[in-house]
Amino acid sequence: MRILVTNDDGIHAPGLEVCAEIARALSDDVWVVAPEFDQSGVSHSLSLNDPLRLRAVADKRFAVKGTPTDCVVMGVRHILADKPPDLILSGVNRGSNVADDVSYSGTIAGAIEGTILGIPAIALSQAYGAATKPHPHWPTAVRHGPDIVRRVLAEGIPAGVLVNVNFPDCKPEEVEGIAVAAQGKRGEDWLSIDPRVDGRGNAYFWVTFGRGPRLQPGQGTDLAALAVNRISVTPLRLDMTDEPFMTRLAQLFADAEAEAKPLGRRAGGER
Repeated sequence: MRILVTNDDGIHAPGLEVCAEIARALSDDVWVVAPEFDQSGVSHSLSLNDPLRLRAVADKRFAVKGTPTDCVVMGVRHILADKPPDLILSGVNRGSNVADDVSYSGTIAGAIEGTILGIPAIALSQAYGAATKPHPHWPTAVRHGPDIVRRVLAEGIPAGVLVNVNFPDCKPEEVEGIAVAAQGKRGEDWLSIDPRVDGRGNAYFWVTFGRGPRLQPGQGTDLAALAVNRISVTPLRLDMTDEPFMTRLAQLFADAEAEAKPLGRRAGGER
């Protein structure tokens, strides 16, 4: 099995080597293609107005001056064009990617791009707290990651679906199990703007994360799983169509069209 490893924290991030270690527990044909610099929060952006620069770092290891999406495309369509990968592992991200993070995460985006290209893809992230932020519990991902990936692959990932895995902020032996969970939701005040002034009196701003009281995580969600030291496993669909509302909208516009037709006929008859 050929595995392509990528991330959004950059080619020198410790979590990337953790992801490669997980991959090497599954296969001896592991390739790494990651951003030259930290690309956290870039979501599924694709570089269209700038060229991509590719640098060979070591055997089967490359850095790309671009986004995680660029890295996956470069890996699949150029570096491994002769024999595309059978699996894409994106991560291990430094920090969880749950709830609203899914919309912003470059780690998730690497797996999304793999799924778009028809390759099974899994995003992996390691949660941390205030005390463990300098040194996340990487051994937790190393110990539990390979078995989770094996199980998911044995079951088979449906077309158009990727799998989002988050390891809790605890030691490997403190993990309380695995929770197949839904994507959670944080409060609307999760993000805010911190205005500041530089030495020349010019305003600048930082996007910050809310520090107020947090909502109780919804039952059965990824947030709730991590809160009790469980590994969250969440399948995500590429197709974001909301079918119930689509049905309502279809009826809405069908009714509007039906009401408009008699008016149009009367107007035509008068002429």
